[in-house]
Amino acid sequence: MTRSISNQLRPSPNWRADASAGLTNTLTMIPDALANALLIGVNPVYGLHALMVGTPLGALFSGSEFMTINATGAMAVVMAGVLAEFGQEQQQAVLVTLTMLVGMFQLLLGLFRLDGFLRFVSNAVLTGFMNGIAVAIVLGQLGRLTGYNSDAGNRITQTLDLLLHLTQVDVATTVIGLGAIALILLLSRTPLQQFNLVLALLIITVLVYLWQPPSIQLVKDIAPVPRSLPVPVLPDLTLIPQMLLGAISVGLVGLIQGAGVGKTIPNSNGRYGKAWQDILAQGVCNFGSGLFQGIPLGGSISGTAINISAGAVSRWAIVLVGPLVVLAVLVFGGLVERFPQPAIAALLIVVGFQSLKVKKWHDVWLTGWLPRVVMLATFVATLLLPIQQAVLLGVVLSVLLQIYHSSLDVQVKQILPMATGQSFQEQPAPTHLSPNAITILHIYGSVFYASADILRKALPSPYTADRSVVILGLRGRNELGSTFINLLERYAKELCIRNSKLMLAGVEPLVVKQFTKTSLTDTIPLTDIFPTTPILGESMQRAKAAAEEWLASLN
Repeated sequence: MTRSISNQLRPSPNWRADASAGLTNTLTMIPDALANALLIGVNPVYGLHALMVGTPLGALFSGSEFMTINATGAMAVVMAGVLAEFGQEQQQAVLVTLTMLVGMFQLLLGLFRLDGFLRFVSNAVLTGFMNGIAVAIVLGQLGRLTGYNSDAGNRITQTLDLLLHLTQVDVATTVIGLGAIALILLLSRTPLQQFNLVLALLIITVLVYLWQPPSIQLVKDIAPVPRSLPVPVLPDLTLIPQMLLGAISVGLVGLIQGAGVGKTIPNSNGRYGKAWQDILAQGVCNFGSGLFQGIPLGGSISGTAINISAGAVSRWAIVLVGPLVVLAVLVFGGLVERFPQPAIAALLIVVGFQSLKVKKWHDVWLTGWLPRVVMLATFVATLLLPIQQAVLLGVVLSVLLQIYHSSLDVQVKQILPMATGQSFQEQPAPTHLSPNAITILHIYGSVFYASADILRKALPSPYTADRSVVILGLRGRNELGSTFINLLERYAKELCIRNSKLMLAGVEPLVVKQFTKTSLTDTIPLTDIFPTTPILGESMQRAKAAAEEWLASLN
């Protein structure tokens, strides 16, 4: 690990390309950071603090050298839900503590290399959640875009309230907001599309400065932007119990978003970054960001794509973002204060629409009724429930969906030797056992507890058995649950009552130990359990020979 990090700290062999890409990254990330800080409901300068400290830290530790760790709308929405539970006077303490707690959670996952948990979040849940977040971002900015602030309960009711009071919107604010959206979309069709957000924000800021309509809210109306560097602030440990679930939710959202980067974008050496190291990097990033009063950040596929298209040749293109943002704050802090809030709302609305996963929604919809229901449930929960609860619901739904699918994915096949004796034929397992015969079976799929009932029904009925032998192949299964072991014991006893028996072939050494510890060998003796060998089919042939010998002894 130490050698890996020291290699990452080597200077870039092409520093000019990285410097150019770093400037591009900075110009595209600053508007996002400001907008997402406002989306959270905190001083926008906290978004810049995160870029100063968190982004370069993440770049230094990440396994994916081109991965951009920056502000994301999904994390901001979850953060806003958590911060809403606390008073305005606690804002700084809550932000610092929560962001550092997010970092600690991600750090622990990375240090213990628990990146495998990400695969348990189903595509249906992820699609419903991300589309719900995108819609929530859009709906949540309509008040700032129009100047009408509703006191209704959630984003849906606030939107309905706005539609019922369109005559009360502020005309100047709405014109500026809609104009900003039009300008962003127009610039996206020009060679300057990479800078469309920052250019639109600057142009609208100049127009508002020249026009000076009194009703337009500026960034400085929320909080002043300090012309100084952030200083470390320690967390309030007494707040941790109240925000633990929220921190886990924010951390999970960030990791899920960033998981696609390491899998799709290779490093300069052609290899892909390690997922656990990317998680660790995001943990270090958020711990440092929180310590210096910054918002939480996450891996971004779109940001990474911009980094690569800007000509980055190493991780230093992202590391340089930190000092460039410092320079921007010290020199242009007054400009940031003059950014119109409806223009920033317009930026978030455009980003929200761009975040909609329409194709993925369509793909999940066509997959089947169960993924469709799960996706819709997650989508609705994201809009109606507190976001941290929606995240937890999504994780639970993913686990339940995995269990349900695994329980259905089990089959029992009968193995029949061909006449040549050199190959085997596979066919569905018989429903009943033939007397004085050997039935060789193999199980495909999961054998954990949820599939027990389906598996039991798939086995041939023991009630017609008469001097029958069932040989069950278990090759490749290194551990069996207690439910499956109980099923084997019950099935063996049912066969024994009818003067028949169950034999097990291809049993791995660890499973033999399980059988011994659980006393299954009292029902199925070790003489009827045939351990696996390196030679395929050898264990099954030994079981078959023993079964033939046992049947012959009964005649």
